[in-house]
Amino acid sequence: MQKGDYLTAILRSDKTVLTFRDIALLWQDTNTAAARVRLNYFVKRGDLCRIYQGIYTKSNQYDKYEFATRIYTPAYISFETVLAREGIIFQFQTAIRIASYLTRTISVDDQVYEFNKLKDQILMNPIGIEHVKQTSIATKERAVLDTLYKNTDYYFDNLRSLDWDRVYEMLPLYANKRMTRIIDRLYKEK
Repeated sequence: MQKGDYLTAILRSDKTVLTFRDIALLWQDTNTAAARVRLNYFVKRGDLCRIYQGIYTKSNQYDKYEFATRIYTPAYISFETVLAREGIIFQFQTAIRIASYLTRTISVDDQVYEFNKLKDQILMNPIGIEHVKQTSIATKERAVLDTLYKNTDYYFDNLRSLDWDRVYEMLPLYANKRMTRIIDRLYKEK
């Protein structure tokens, strides 16, 4: 890669959030020390923004959902974030809730990101997860199941829009008798 092409390769990427690994792959660079020096130079010049450890953006205007799924991977947007967006719950949500392999809460640029740990067999299963742009987002059915998995008692405001066939298709993934009883009760009440 030519000297002037390094920044151009990043700016041409369709991602708004790039990890150090993403950039090294774009640059086809195996020398991580040189890549880090080059990245620090671009950050100091203001060509890139470092928003978190090893995560860079092209500007301060970046997709917060994309960032949320890049902090700790594998991860996908779920829980109340999806439920509020889909009209399943009516409460306003400020934090972005993410399904991940660990439980953490971090704050970046006045946005709170809450990571909730799910078992690997659930987290790694692609059923009910959509890939929109550069982000993985749970369907409303998967978000309902994720929420019931983490919360023993949860109230949903509006379940009429759920595809109950899809809910029952994904339910065995959780292998949880309590959830099965709750889903059966919610289905009867709909």
